[in-house]
Amino acid sequence: MADVLEIDPVDDDLGYDYETTKIPDIIAPDEMIESGYQEGSEQSYGDRRDSKEGFGGEGDSDSGVDGVSSGCSVADDCPVVSINDVVAYYDDIRPRRRHVPQLSFYNVDIERLAMDALVQSESSYTSSEEGCGGGERHAVLSYEQVRRLNDVMDEVVAIHGRGNFPTLHVRLRELVAGVRARLEAPQTAGGAGVNVRDVRLNGGAASHVLADRPQPYSDIDLIFTAELPTARHCDRVKAAVLGHLSTLMPPATPRRRASPAGLKEAYVSKMVRVNSDGDRWSLISLGNSRGHKSVELKFVDTMRRQFEFSVDSFQIALDSLLAFHECAQLPIGENFYPTVVGESVYGDFNEALSHLAEKLIATRQPEEIRGGGLLKYCALLAKGYRPARPDKIKTLERYMCSRFFIDFPELGQQRAKLEAYLRNHFVGREEEALKHRYLTLLHGVVRESTVCLMGHERRQTLALIEALACRELCARAPVLLAPQYYVCVCACAACAQCAQCVACAQCAPPAPYCDCCHAASCPA
Repeated sequence: MADVLEIDPVDDDLGYDYETTKIPDIIAPDEMIESGYQEGSEQSYGDRRDSKEGFGGEGDSDSGVDGVSSGCSVADDCPVVSINDVVAYYDDIRPRRRHVPQLSFYNVDIERLAMDALVQSESSYTSSEEGCGGGERHAVLSYEQVRRLNDVMDEVVAIHGRGNFPTLHVRLRELVAGVRARLEAPQTAGGAGVNVRDVRLNGGAASHVLADRPQPYSDIDLIFTAELPTARHCDRVKAAVLGHLSTLMPPATPRRRASPAGLKEAYVSKMVRVNSDGDRWSLISLGNSRGHKSVELKFVDTMRRQFEFSVDSFQIALDSLLAFHECAQLPIGENFYPTVVGESVYGDFNEALSHLAEKLIATRQPEEIRGGGLLKYCALLAKGYRPARPDKIKTLERYMCSRFFIDFPELGQQRAKLEAYLRNHFVGREEEALKHRYLTLLHGVVRESTVCLMGHERRQTLALIEALACRELCARAPVLLAPQYYVCVCACAACAQCAQCVACAQCAPPAPYCDCCHAASCPA
């Protein structure tokens, strides 16, 4: 009889449950002829097992494996087993692992856990202990808000050019529709071939539309959410915008003056392109006249941080309003107006709207705010806003000061940024009057909350702010109030709430001093 190969039993410690004693004898291929094996006469083990036929007759009580006798003494009486039979056998008795209960990851409230982490985070700065994001971030605008939005979009904006280039007058709604058409047009037709998902009104103009009382705004921010996978797409967007500007030029304008390079030099005051981790967008600012509102066209594919504070986090979708004007024959009325949806990227629309109404400063994740957040924060303070969380305000100020000096480390960069902010964000007589107060507040915040500068660097920045404040103060004509001149230089909250503080027109002359300021100032 041929040698029999014995198979070691499987270790029970592995956790498998099956019978290991019923192992068939295996005949080597070169010995199959001696054992009576004939080619083509084999039958698979599975078939023999199911039919109870094969190796040793039918179901012997002493058989080890379904009719296989375990006590044979003659080679012809022993079963003939091939490799295929062994494979079939082990496929049938393959070890079965013990049952392990499956974990369900879908019963975990991810949103609730995220909110709990946000509340516990020391870096969060919100108006309530529960944090933001608990309410709806979208809301449908009322008729009054839609009417104000329609007034803004019907406004004729002036795009001033440098030198002897003419001023372009265009209705804002038509400008948006024309730029979008150029972006979506194929390249063969002179367009950019870019898919525009939607168009939104952002910034101060959106706050003006949603607020109960008029809100001053210095520029008009428009967001075109589009697909910009490569830098080449941004170049196409720029060419499309300049191409649309050329159609707004007077008919008698020479074609050589309407070249893309000439239009860019004449009408584009700022052009920014960002392509980094999580940020892919570009900005084209139209208008070069000081004291007039500029139109900022922002083309966004992805943007990690879309707001600085809750009061400037509003975005209003313009697609339904634009479609209404294209299709409707009747003007907007109380019983006939489009459905317009607004969004607060802060996370809670109603909470952000209450901050706007109550003039509260709130944000979340202040460590993500860019360097311009410090200037925006001081501008809100100058306009009478107050912190929603006074106990956390110092942490917020430290974050913003550190980020400002990271983004603008050189003194020349700081001067250029401050002068540009004063020029672009204080438009109009009332806004111009707040420049000195703004610089005074900025000086105080930098002095008290800057922790990332050396002593001499900090003193240089403070001296720069003082020089700009003195320049703005000297540029104003003093107002004579008997018996002497009164000029408001106080940075207290009481003075900030006085609308005519700079002229002291509403203040009584007998009390020309604030409790917190010993200089001649507003007695409010």
